Formats: sequence, structure tokens, C-alpha cells
Amino acid sequence: MRIAIPIAAVLALATLVLPVLAQKQPRVSPKILAAKTIYFQNKTASDAVGANTLDQLKKWGKFQIVSDPNKADLIILLTADPYRDGELILSGGQTGHIDSQGHLAEDRVPDYNRAAPTREAYLTVVDPTTNAKLWTASHVWGGVLTGVNSVGARLVKELQKQSSK
Repeated sequence: MRIAIPIAAVLALATLVLPVLAQKQPRVSPKILAAKTIYFQNKTASDAVGANTLDQLKKWGKFQIVSDPNKADLIILLTADPYRDGELILSGGQTGHIDSQGHLAEDRVPDYNRAAPTREAYLTVVDPTTNAKLWTASHVWGGVLTGVNSVGARLVKELQKQSSK
């Protein structure tokens, strides 16, 4: 049995749906676009990578870099592991997370495979009031051809590129 759909109905639906699909969503959070101050924290254990990242943030010039995280609109973390947003492994081995109110919740099924791929660096923009991840990107930690200590600067350039779209 065939169901006939009037062409007018299909066209009417298309005129309603296509403009919504065509709208470009911002690639970064509006909080990032509106922020004026940042606190930068290097957790890579590489001072050179952290210094290059901080230099790139200064070259960008979008944010004032502050030394107190409590006075920052955003926190920018450079790490060798993905930002966990409150995820943890309890002393008994069970995995879980802590929400923004400090409540602990155990996972129903433990997830122990949270290790980052080797030699990756992660740049994460965090909302300091909620600890929510607003933006993140990763890049392979470079070598001789791509720049030994350039990974953080490359990630800042990616954030800059996505913020300007």
C-alpha cells in the first residue's frame, strides 16, 4: 500500500526545516566570547610548553591574564590528560563523579579506560563558577618537524580560529 504525500506539504515542511538547518551555530560558548579575563594553568609538567602557550595567549590579546583564578572569567587549562569535569576513581576502585554542588555519585558500571592517548596535549576552557567544560581540543605533542614545545600554542590558535567564526 502506498501513501501519497502532497508535494505542497513536502515543500512547506522543507521551507520550515531548511532555514533552521542552515543556521550556523557558534563553535564556542558565548561565555568564551564575552569573557575579558582568564587564569592560565599549565599542568603538562613542561615549563617550555606552558611558556609558549602563555606567549600565544598574550599575542592573541583577547583576554587579560590574571594571577588569581577567583578573579577570572574563565580558566584555561593545558594538560596531558583530558579534563574530567569532576570525574574520579574512588579508593575502592569504583569510578564516579562530583557535581557542581559537591555531591558524589558512583557510576553504575565502572569505567577504568579513561587514560589519554600517549603524547596528546589538551587545552580546556573551564567556567570557574560551575567547573563546566566550555571548550576543549587536543593535539599530538609535536616533534622535530612540528615543534617540540608548540602544542599549547597550536591549541590556542585553534581556539582563536574558532572564536572568530
